Amino acid sequence: MQTFTPGQDGYREEIAGFQTGIEATPKLVVAATTADDVAEAVRHAAARDLPVAVQATGHGLRAPADGVLISTRRMTGVEIDPVDAVARVEAGTTWGKVLEAAAEHGLAPLSGSAPGVGVVGYTLGGGFSLLGRRYGLASDQVRSADVVTADGTLERTTDLGAGVITALEFGLVPVTGLYGGGLYFDTPKPADVLRTWRDWTADQPDTLTTSLALIPYPDLPMVPEPLRGKHIAHVRVAYLGDDGPRLVAPLRALGPLVDTLGTMPFTDSGSIAAEPPHPHAYLGDNRVVAQLPDLTIDAILEHAGPGAPVPTVLIIDLLGGAYTRSTAPDFTPESRYTIRALSVLDESGPDPVRAAHDKLFVPLTATGRLRSFVYGQPFS
Repeated sequence: MQTFTPGQDGYREEIAGFQTGIEATPKLVVAATTADDVAEAVRHAAARDLPVAVQATGHGLRAPADGVLISTRRMTGVEIDPVDAVARVEAGTTWGKVLEAAAEHGLAPLSGSAPGVGVVGYTLGGGFSLLGRRYGLASDQVRSADVVTADGTLERTTDLGAGVITALEFGLVPVTGLYGGGLYFDTPKPADVLRTWRDWTADQPDTLTTSLALIPYPDLPMVPEPLRGKHIAHVRVAYLGDDGPRLVAPLRALGPLVDTLGTMPFTDSGSIAAEPPHPHAYLGDNRVVAQLPDLTIDAILEHAGPGAPVPTVLIIDLLGGAYTRSTAPDFTPESRYTIRALSVLDESGPDPVRAAHDKLFVPLTATGRLRSFVYGQPFS
């Protein structure tokens, strides 16, 4: 077990995560490789009355670590039980490893849009999957967790809040492929696309999971030429039926700039949202709503569409389906859509971003707020 303290070689590299907008200065960093390492770190912190933080990939950081930071990125073991359709993974495992391992047995996890995200942090937030409307939250599939309690004891439990998780066991589903991808619409079309997508989602089967993103693409060489420098409306689709082209025909009729829809193995599902893989500083928040009236769409376009004062990635997710049967505390069965706002931070800091997000969210009649999509700030 390696440890790092401020100023020591390797310290900054060990605490670096995907979210770069939070400056952490923990007194001690423990690079854990086993559950025993985690237990020893927790006992060390308890003996000195220091807070404990845990980091695998660092996607969902909300506050800086200032006591003992347990880095689990080396704990990446994956075991698949194909008979019972169950996966057991260590605390630092990312979804990409689980996707590949499960696919060898004709199975899939309830993973999200980005394969590089850590399994444990994602699941602790509920876990909104590309198969969510059919199978529900990832947390609903959890069978057990190995945890280290506050006194440094290792236990197996079903209570995900009982301590620091060192391993997670969860159910898999019989999915090998889907009809999925995206439709990218040019800058003049966001209003039409938003309203058409809203109407299209009014009566869709639970086998469809979909979202719509408004994305201000920078005018930079790494952005694909058709999207470069444009404010794009991106409709994402993950569908388990066999009539995908018929299903998406009303959206295709709007004339997308780019169309990536087609049949794919589930191991390629990260290409549906095609989220950026590079670490950066960002702030994000969300609200859950029961409906999307025209007034809400107008507010979305004003505060997150072309010409918005603060560049914002705005994502609307369709809920319903199996989500209505979830026991998660962050939304109600009547919740129908999630409205998420995410903005990259620059030298002006977080205040202009918070102000812009508030202008979007304050007028909404919200039925919840999802901890999974609160980034760079406390969930309270």
